[in-house]
Amino acid sequence: MQKQKWLITGVSTGLGRAFAEAALAAGHIVVGTVRSEQDLQAFEGLEPGCAHGRILDVTDGDAVSSLVAEVEQSVGPLDVVVANAGYGLEGVFEETPLAEVRRQFEVNVFGAVATLQAALPHMRRRRRGHLMAVTSMGGLMAVPGMSAYCGSKFALEGILEALGKEIAQFGIQVTAIEPGSFRTDWAGRSMTRAAQSVDDYDELFTPIRQARRKASGKQLGNPAKAGDAVVHIASVEQPPAHLVLGSDALRLVADARTAVDEDIRAWETLSRTTDFAEGAAL
Repeated sequence: MQKQKWLITGVSTGLGRAFAEAALAAGHIVVGTVRSEQDLQAFEGLEPGCAHGRILDVTDGDAVSSLVAEVEQSVGPLDVVVANAGYGLEGVFEETPLAEVRRQFEVNVFGAVATLQAALPHMRRRRRGHLMAVTSMGGLMAVPGMSAYCGSKFALEGILEALGKEIAQFGIQVTAIEPGSFRTDWAGRSMTRAAQSVDDYDELFTPIRQARRKASGKQLGNPAKAGDAVVHIASVEQPPAHLVLGSDALRLVADARTAVDEDIRAWETLSRTTDFAEGAAL
């Protein structure tokens, strides 16, 4: 396998750390972003000379652009960029403050967009590269109590889908990574939770919240294997536009897509009534 230079945001813990460790184990050079000096030192200690830490807040667009430019100069041309930094926000729609919804989108959507936009001009000039972003199975299906999180991931999915079609002409690949439940701290310490304030939702949502907390640390998905899968698709000639990770994600995404297909078929006749008799079809 040819040695690649990777940039991965959010490598302190979780899947970001697993992706970085897998890339390093495969012999690649990895620049990983973290939020503190302590995390930077811990990351660089994984593989001195190959693991390069950088402190970054992905919601600071200017800082993201400056970091990518600096990495291109000091480490070398980036082959793979993974916009991984993000977090989960739990809470039913009515109970979730708008400020928390905005923050969810700032990190999960705009942080990823800033990262990919900063890397794209360099890859476009070289006519090669692979841009990835971690969405979620929650970017292809939705569950009660995660409206803001799923909304942010659905938004990122749409951006990646269009981006891939725009830059295929330049030889640049785009992949949305869609993990299911993995054995990280995403559903535990790392989860932000809106306060429960409307009793009407308790019967539906309290058992869901309790089950998620109980399952934290016991999830089906193995982060190390997810890392191996991501490194693998970075080495193939035609990587997927969508990489669903985990058997639970495969099942839940398939069920959600089936439900959409059923609605389309059931209401197809009504849908067709909204056309002009003559018009330009896309």
